Amino acid sequence: MIPEEKKAAVNHALNMAFGVSEFEEIQEMTAGLSSARIYRILISGKPYLLRIIMRTDAMGDPTIHFACMKAGADAGIAPHVWYAGIEDRIAITDFIDAKPFPMDAARIKMPDIIKRLHALPAFPFRLNYLDFVDKSIVKFQEAQIIPDHITRDIFTEYEKISDIYPRTGPDLVSCHNDLKPENVLYDGERVWLVDWEGAFLNDRYLDLAVVANFVVTNDGQEMDFLKRYFGKEASEYQLARFFLMQQILHMAYFVFLLTISTHGKSIDPDFMKEDFREFHNLMWGGKITLETDEVRQRYALVHMEQLRLNFKRKRFEKSLKIVSDHK
Repeated sequence: MIPEEKKAAVNHALNMAFGVSEFEEIQEMTAGLSSARIYRILISGKPYLLRIIMRTDAMGDPTIHFACMKAGADAGIAPHVWYAGIEDRIAITDFIDAKPFPMDAARIKMPDIIKRLHALPAFPFRLNYLDFVDKSIVKFQEAQIIPDHITRDIFTEYEKISDIYPRTGPDLVSCHNDLKPENVLYDGERVWLVDWEGAFLNDRYLDLAVVANFVVTNDGQEMDFLKRYFGKEASEYQLARFFLMQQILHMAYFVFLLTISTHGKSIDPDFMKEDFREFHNLMWGGKITLETDEVRQRYALVHMEQLRLNFKRKRFEKSLKIVSDHK
C-alpha cells in the first residue's frame, strides 16, 4: 500500500518517531484535491495519521506546510506532530477520531478556533490571494469552458471587487485557507484543524468566509459568528469586508475548480444547477466530497450561481462603497 519508492523513508520516520520499523495496521484514507497519500496506521495499539507527499517539484516542498502545521499543533489547534521530515516529505501526527459536528456547535466553536489560528506568529507569505484569483479568471476565460455570454456579467461585477478590495494591511494574518469539513475534525469536545498544505499569510476574512459557507445560514447567524470572532459587534466595515470576501471565494471556487476538473473541455452549466445551501449541508454532513471531477464541476457551478444572486443584492453595492471609502 505504501509506494515502493517511499517505503525506506516511512521506515525511517517510524523509527525516528516511535523506535519501530513497521506498523501493525494500515488503512488508506480517501483524498480530496491533494495529491498526497494519507493513511491511518496503528502502532502499539494507538492510531496515527501518516501523510506522504508524492510531488517532488517546488509546489510539493513541505517546508511551509510542516512549519504551519507544527505551529498549529503547538497552539493546540492541530494534532500533535510526531514526525515531520522536509527532505523525505513525510509527516506523522495523532489520528483524530472525528465525530459529527453539529452546525449549532460549529457556529460557536469555529470563530474561537479561527481567532486562535489568526493570532499565531505570522506564517510565511506565498502569494496574494486576490492576485491568484485574478490569474485563475484569465486561465478560465482562455480555456473557454463556458460561453462568454453566460459569464460576462459575473466577471464584470467581480472586477468592482478586485479594483477596491485591500491586498495589504493588518488583516493579513496566519491562515489555514482550506477549512472545508474534511479538514475540521471534531472529537466530541474539541476542534482540530488538519491538512495544512495550503496555509500561508492571507486575508483573515478568507478563513471566516470558508467556514461561513457551511455553518452560517442567515444574517442573524452571521452577526453572531463575527461577534464571537471579533469579541464585539462587527463594524459596518468588517461586515462589508466579510461579504466581499465571500464573493471572492465564490469566484475562486468557480473558476479554479472548473478549470482543473474539465481538462480543457467546454460544459453546459444549465444541466447542473443545484441549491447552494443544500449542497453545503451535504458536504458538512460528509455525504459529498470533492473527490471526482464531476462533483468538482457541480460545486463550481453552485458557486457561480451564488455569485450571480449576490451581485444583485443591495448589500453588494453598499459593501463596495464602504470598503472603497474606508481609509
